[in-house]
Amino acid sequence: MQRLLFLNITIQTMTIIKTTLPATSLLNQTGRRYDYADSFQGIIPDKENKLQPAGICKAFFLSTPKWIKKLLGLRNVIVGMFGLKTSGNVDPKQMLENFKCDQGDRIGLFKVFEKTDNEVILGEDDKHLNFRISFFLDKFRENENEKQLTISTIVVFKNLFGRLYFLLIKPLHKFIVPAMLKSIIQSTVTTGTSNYH
Repeated sequence: MQRLLFLNITIQTMTIIKTTLPATSLLNQTGRRYDYADSFQGIIPDKENKLQPAGICKAFFLSTPKWIKKLLGLRNVIVGMFGLKTSGNVDPKQMLENFKCDQGDRIGLFKVFEKTDNEVILGEDDKHLNFRISFFLDKFRENENEKQLTISTIVVFKNLFGRLYFLLIKPLHKFIVPAMLKSIIQSTVTTGTSNYH
């Protein structure tokens, strides 16, 4: 019975929807327009109410599917030839040992720009574009044992090269982010939220 309940929870939480940037997100408070923005949302179990945005960030780096890691590795090789920033050859587990997810902290290509009780903003500024990724946790009105996790991406182009670069990666981006969100949720379901608070 418990096994069936676990599988039922897993199935329910794996539904990912495309949504809009949360109204109370820090990214919605800047007053500026973005060249690109998207948001994807899923429901994540949090029966003990321990899940925090900093923990979601850790799950983001630790639960990346292998095929996405290979794509990011290929991306690093290609953009490195154009002088763009790359994440380098980093071991996420090793880097996360000292990662507190405080403002100014960095892991690979990603810098923590802002952090609140329910949101963390990661991103980077490069010579072709600036990007931010928001991990936004909110209470799920239909079930107090679950939370809504929304991952939002915004991009600001700096030049024509930035526009061309994002035009090429946008189809992959729209496929990768929902896959990453599913992986984060699955990771917290199988290992428990205690690992990510």
